Order: sequence, then C-alpha cells, then structure tokens
Amino acid sequence: MLQKQLAAEAFGTFWLVFGGCGSAVLAAGFPGLGIGFAGVALAFGLTVLTMAYAVGGISGGHFNPAVSVGLAVAGRFPASKLLPYIVAQLIGAILAAAVLYVIATGKAGVDLGGFASNGYGAHSPGGYSLTSALLIEVVLTGFFLIIILGATHPRAPAGMAPLAIGLALTLIHLISIPVTNTSVNPARSTSQALFAGGPAIAQLWLFWVAPILGAVLGATLWKWFGETD
Repeated sequence: MLQKQLAAEAFGTFWLVFGGCGSAVLAAGFPGLGIGFAGVALAFGLTVLTMAYAVGGISGGHFNPAVSVGLAVAGRFPASKLLPYIVAQLIGAILAAAVLYVIATGKAGVDLGGFASNGYGAHSPGGYSLTSALLIEVVLTGFFLIIILGATHPRAPAGMAPLAIGLALTLIHLISIPVTNTSVNPARSTSQALFAGGPAIAQLWLFWVAPILGAVLGATLWKWFGETD
C-alpha cells in the first residue's frame, strides 16, 4: 500500500511541476499570446485540482513536503510516513523539471532565464526583499494548510475539497508570483533550482524554511479553532 501511495505522490508532484512550471517556462511569455501571471497561477491550481481527483484517494494528494508536514502536525497524517512522502515528492518534481528542461532547450537560441525558479532580492520577479519573501511564503503556506484542513474535514461538503484547494493555490500564485515566483512547496522549488543553478541554489533554503514554518503555524492554528466536535 505504501508503495502505491509513494508512486501517487511522485506522479502528482510531477504533474504539478510539469504543468505549473511548464506554463511559466513555455507559455507565459509567448510572443503575442503569452498567458502571463494569471495563466500561470491558474495552471498551478489546475494541476493540484486534477491530481487531487486522480490520485488523491490513493495517497491523500499532498504533492508538497510542507503540506505533508502540516498534516502531520494537525494529526491527519502519520509522522512515520513523512520522510518517504517527501522523498517521493522530490523525485516526482525533479523528474518533471528534467523533462521540462529537455523540452525547453529543444528550441534554438532559447533563453530559459530563471527556469521558473524562486528567489528574492535581485532574483525576485518584482525585486522584493528577503523579509518580504519570507513573510509572504509563511503567510500563504499557513493559509493553504488551513484551507486544506478545512476542505477535507468531515463537516465540509463531500467531494469539493480538490476544487477548494486548487482555487486556493491559484489565488496564492496570483498574490505572490511578483514577490518570489511563488513557492509554498519545497519540492517545486528544489526541482527548478537544480536546473537553474547559481542564485536559485543559494536561495533555496528560504523555500524550505518558510513554507514548512507556515505549514506548522497553519496546522497549529487550525487545531486551535477548527478541530471541534
């Protein structure tokens, strides 16, 4: 059973990175027809929505180390599965980035830029500081966990959780693409940084620390006011 859960997590995380980052690398700036920030935000939301319906029933549909940590803190996920889930998510994300890199470099003279990596300071899309990046990643990941925990609670409308979670991720990207290029997901950040290299690697620590901190805070807050009989 665990093997199937891990495969589902790798598969879902692959789709999140390939669809979300792929839209940013291949389609966002396409001359005259680019989908822009709004299109990239929607793409990320759609990846989670579709995979939550496709394989969420197998693994829970985390596709994100911060989400797995937050669910464990909230008592919704066994801590014993944390490390295997995170490894599976990283494998799926890195494989997706590798496939995307091969596709993207198949165009003569292509400039990959930051390869949809996350950053702050000079490597923030809008030039935002480390403090801004830290705060927005903590706050948005915290709210993401609260939405996930609320949408998957037995009191929530049945079958609607993937829609709520996908829309939440879309909104998160609409807010924060200009600040950090939006992480809220250490696996997504790691996969792109490995291929972007340089500053993306040097700044990667933030996109592990901030999302996980935000997830812990969000889960803790939910336990305080949300988990009632």
